[in-house]
Amino acid sequence: MDIKESIEKAVATIAQDKALQEQFKTDPVEAVQKLLGVELPVDVLEKIVAGVKAQLTAGQLAGAADALKKLF
Repeated sequence: MDIKESIEKAVATIAQDKALQEQFKTDPVEAVQKLLGVELPVDVLEKIVAGVKAQLTAGQLAGAADALKKLF
């Protein structure tokens, strides 16, 4: 399984699903494993979780920056 592909799939799904967002906040490893539907070693899951967190945070920052641009 490609880690980059898994991260992209997880980000796209989590960004659109409020329940999954809440689960990701409380137990990100379990949320990603449930989302992907496959058993993966914990170290691989942790890499995917880190990538998902980074992309979600970057997306939130971009959204905040866009909102600020509209103010000026």
